[in-house]
Amino acid sequence: MTDDLPNPLQHPRNFLQEEEAEAQRRILDFRDPHQEWRRLISEVVGTFFLVIAAAGAPMVGQRYPGTIGLAMAVVAPALTVMAVIMFMGKVSGAHLNPAVSCAFAARGDFPWRRVPGYIVAQLAGACLAALLLTQLVGVSATYGGSYPGVQTSDLAAMATEALLTFGLVSVILGTSSGAQSIGIMAALGVAGYIALAGLWAAPLSGASMNPARTFGPNLVGGDLGPYWIYVAGPLVGAAVAVGFAYVLRGPGGGKAGSLAAQGDLNPDITHPHKA
Repeated sequence: MTDDLPNPLQHPRNFLQEEEAEAQRRILDFRDPHQEWRRLISEVVGTFFLVIAAAGAPMVGQRYPGTIGLAMAVVAPALTVMAVIMFMGKVSGAHLNPAVSCAFAARGDFPWRRVPGYIVAQLAGACLAALLLTQLVGVSATYGGSYPGVQTSDLAAMATEALLTFGLVSVILGTSSGAQSIGIMAALGVAGYIALAGLWAAPLSGASMNPARTFGPNLVGGDLGPYWIYVAGPLVGAAVAVGFAYVLRGPGGGKAGSLAAQGDLNPDITHPHKA
């Protein structure tokens, strides 16, 4: 049976041609507008699970005092993001975050015309999660929302969100670079960053880094508060990360970046010289 398997060492040209064809097929399939509904549903479901963990942990902690600590509350959404990237990333790219969708588009790896649909799907998933949590846990969704700390000014909270999102998007764009692609380990890198950022910054701003994650619980809880913080901060941070990526790796729009934007974490298909 093993004799029938292709050996890349014996047939390097054929192997590379097959990988090249597979990469092109994935890109063309991802651009097929007839499949967009699958991607939008994936973004709804993925963001739904993210908010279930991110908002659910503090809501359960409010309902049952002493059961959920800070570390648990920030690690839960991080591990959820890792799982979502692994199980549905190749369908939609598992953006789960308007700032990430905008960053991929600004980098030239994702078409701007599809960004509005992704954002609507992400906001819808976040709201559905908040509505369900309200019924399951029995407390207001505001307990799962993102707000500045009691001793943190709005400006400081926005700066915190911008800083955190700059790091998050830099990790996402960096691990999906053709020259640095680390395969499925990229999901671990993203999850690790989310957890570490939350451990030190959650008391300051909630460490949202995601306009959708904040929008759902805050809206359903009836207290949007200074929501502009959680839109402006992540978008500013994402824009800086895109500029930083340009400085480090040049312009985007290559095959590796396009595959990464659609969630392909296979380093064998991405080619460094075309990143």
